[in-house]
Amino acid sequence: MKTALTPDIYFKEVPKTLNMDIRSELYYTNEFTFTVAVILSAQATDKKVNEVTPKLFAIASTPEEMLSLGIDELKKHICVISFFNNKAKNIIALSEKLCGLCKNKNWKFPTKYHNRDELMKLPGIGQKTANVVSNVLWDASNIGVDTHVFRLAHRFGWADNSDNTPEKVEEKLLKLIPQKYHEMVNHVMVLHGRYTCTARNPKCENCPVAKWCRANDKKPA
Repeated sequence: MKTALTPDIYFKEVPKTLNMDIRSELYYTNEFTFTVAVILSAQATDKKVNEVTPKLFAIASTPEEMLSLGIDELKKHICVISFFNNKAKNIIALSEKLCGLCKNKNWKFPTKYHNRDELMKLPGIGQKTANVVSNVLWDASNIGVDTHVFRLAHRFGWADNSDNTPEKVEEKLLKLIPQKYHEMVNHVMVLHGRYTCTARNPKCENCPVAKWCRANDKKPA
């Protein structure tokens, strides 16, 4: 019986073949704009978000500038993104909370926010957003479970039918995946799921871990 696809095999083999940096593909200029980009990316693709954020962040890269821009102008910049009305409200509310905490363009969160629970107290930041922000910006051992991570975890058998929420999948993955890989989990699984292990027509012939994979929808060699 062949060896199953374990996290150790996966996180050793997949990063070797990713033809890109293992990092977020979202465009951002500082810690504030990254957080805004993550908020915008909820139920939207990184590609779509990246279509609007360069122009937006050129004029509003700090909480103060975002407040000066105002909600109506913000909506004009992000109107092509799903749920833009609600996202605009959250971004303006977040900007109000963060206003005055940093005085330069290289905006950074005060140390107290280098903590998922503190981030989640801010407007527009749920658990997934807090996980992604803290993982990307400060290498925290949190896993942002988006649609790719959720899908791959179940496809690989790392999560089962009872793990039916992002929170349950995150809890399972944090226990299953060795600590040394936690910083890269979200990036690797998102990129692998986006470009190779796709929901429809997965490119199994190009997958570096195909020989270990036992997914029900795996294509025959």
